[in-house]
Amino acid sequence: VLAAVFLTGLKLVVGLTTNSLGILSEAAHSGLDLVAALMTLFAVKISDKPADETHHYGHGKVENLSALIETGLLLLTCGWIIYEAIMRFIHPRALDAVGWGVAVMLFSCLVNLGVSSRLFKVGEKTESVALKADAWHLMTDVYTSAGVMLGLFVIWIAEMALPGRHFHWIDPLAAIAVALLII
Repeated sequence: VLAAVFLTGLKLVVGLTTNSLGILSEAAHSGLDLVAALMTLFAVKISDKPADETHHYGHGKVENLSALIETGLLLLTCGWIIYEAIMRFIHPRALDAVGWGVAVMLFSCLVNLGVSSRLFKVGEKTESVALKADAWHLMTDVYTSAGVMLGLFVIWIAEMALPGRHFHWIDPLAAIAVALLII
């Protein structure tokens, strides 16, 4: 939860500063990670309850419902990312401070890799479907952040190597790639 709050805020600030749709799509994705982490925390606490009068087999299915809701939220976010990317192709915008974007995406990759690894271990140990789903979700974040980072890096290098030429179209392309990978 703390990692998701921190990464969402950081990506949002840098995304708005750089005007990068790729980073803003990652901020939205990290915001969903926060919602997903809170849902998972809630689901794991409820699923741990023993069987009772109204739940003869326990509360374990809450974890599956949590994973389903997380999937639905991801699909909605992907629709928004693709829509915004198409709008950026139609109405291109220049990017600023691309180096900061590259740095934030690298940092995001490292944080999500660490949190995902931890969730996998705890999910395996506790046999928690919700924790494993959240771990897979965060592993997807590692790949999407790396894709955005690579796109920004290419823009940064290409615009330094070829002054006066613009490669801003790579940013919405990276955002679409993020959305497709999430889907």
